[in-house]
Amino acid sequence: MGANNNRLSPRQKMINLMYIVLTAMLALNVSSDVLDGFTQVHEGLTRSSDNFARRNDAIFSYLEAFARQNPDKGKAWYDKASKVRIETRRMLQLVDSVKYAIVRKADGPDGDPSNIINRDDLEAAAVIMLAPGTERGRLLRERIDSYRNFVCSFMTDSVKRNTIAAALATASVTKKGTLAPQTWEESKFDQQPVVAAVTLLTQLQSDILYAEGEVLQNLYSQVDAGDVRVNELNAYVLPQSRLVMRGGKYSANIVLAAVDTTARPRIFIGGKPLPNDKGLYEVNTGATGSFNYEGFLEVSHGDGSVTRHPFASSYTVIEPMATVSATMMNVLYGGIDNPISISVPGVAMADISASMSNGSLTRSGDHWVARPTTVGQDAVVTVTAMMDGRSTQVAATTFRVRKLPDPTAFIAFTDSKGNIDHYKGSKPFSKGLLLAATGLQAAIDDGLLDTPFKVLSFETVFFDSMGNAIPEVSDGANFSARQKQSFQRLQRGKRFYISRIKAVGPDGITRDLSPMEVIVG
Repeated sequence: MGANNNRLSPRQKMINLMYIVLTAMLALNVSSDVLDGFTQVHEGLTRSSDNFARRNDAIFSYLEAFARQNPDKGKAWYDKASKVRIETRRMLQLVDSVKYAIVRKADGPDGDPSNIINRDDLEAAAVIMLAPGTERGRLLRERIDSYRNFVCSFMTDSVKRNTIAAALATASVTKKGTLAPQTWEESKFDQQPVVAAVTLLTQLQSDILYAEGEVLQNLYSQVDAGDVRVNELNAYVLPQSRLVMRGGKYSANIVLAAVDTTARPRIFIGGKPLPNDKGLYEVNTGATGSFNYEGFLEVSHGDGSVTRHPFASSYTVIEPMATVSATMMNVLYGGIDNPISISVPGVAMADISASMSNGSLTRSGDHWVARPTTVGQDAVVTVTAMMDGRSTQVAATTFRVRKLPDPTAFIAFTDSKGNIDHYKGSKPFSKGLLLAATGLQAAIDDGLLDTPFKVLSFETVFFDSMGNAIPEVSDGANFSARQKQSFQRLQRGKRFYISRIKAVGPDGITRDLSPMEVIVG
């Protein structure tokens, strides 16, 4: 058969088998140049790790010293840095333990990662890191993931945070020529010489120290990142009030204000932003009284945070005023209510009180009523005001108390438009209006006092054809029946007089009033 012609001799089979074994050995053999290269890289990474460690120690020392000098400001950041240092030390020790385990698997119990003998051993790393019984590779990957998430939580700079995440990445890898992805530990330690595996672990330690350094530097920069930067210092005098009464107290706070002219705070009053960046608050006043307002300032800090500082204040609006008075005209009238005005510039009406001698002084809203008792005796109005939390006398004004002037007698009537009017004599007066009138009245109706009086009695004097005077007595303030009969007999153009008029005012003083002439129209 043809198959018998192709049958190999035992010698040829042995040669072919040796060729296959030699080819496999050549494929598995790692040249000494490559191993030397890994050794050099490992030494360089070790030097870099030492530099990272010294830098990190220096930054941590700065944080520790600052925390001792200023615990209120630095302790929180020092505590965070201490936690990072502890986690970093744990990770470095874990990686060191893995390196020793791999080297000792290859070189025996005395193996040293800094002096590897069997550098080309392709099994030690896989056995230690990938063996089903230990799975130290998976455990290392999980610890790296935990550490990466921990340190990234302290980074405020997204770019640096992403850089650290990339340096400590443990994602699965799909190699060229393969379809299924390999886990991080398989891609790093499967079929790797011992020197390569140790070098990869040293690189991991260097990345861990780099991550720690970035976090410590970030924490150190955050120590005063929340402070408000200033570039201008000014002295200010902040008075509690610019208007001070005699006997009061002037109070002012003298402060040093620091501002940043390049980044002014945002100011809100009543929920609305101030329309300027100078901190100037202006409001048009349309009514008097005390007004409160409140708001807050938003201050941006170097770390991107914003703090809110509330404030509240008030102001008092008073009427524009000037006191103009004639020295000889400070007069109150006895027996009546004398309205007076009392105000103290810069003091709210609610904080003003007053009293009066020789009479009573009562308050009605923002107005006062003085009622003196004894005519001829002066009355003194004393004004006090609450200033700086204490009652202070601000004025004492003396008034002369006089009796009311005599009123004018009149006959009240209703005009054609239905308005009440007063007939005071010396001009024609309709006979019909005269007959409709009930009697005589009296009052001070000068538009200032407007004080009514009570008529007690009066007489009417008529003249007959012989020129004889015929007096008739009233019925109190009313016309008597005889007086009304006399009115009936009067003709147009005739006149009579009302005399001996007696009236009493609210001061209780009875007075004789001037007579009046009535002309029948």
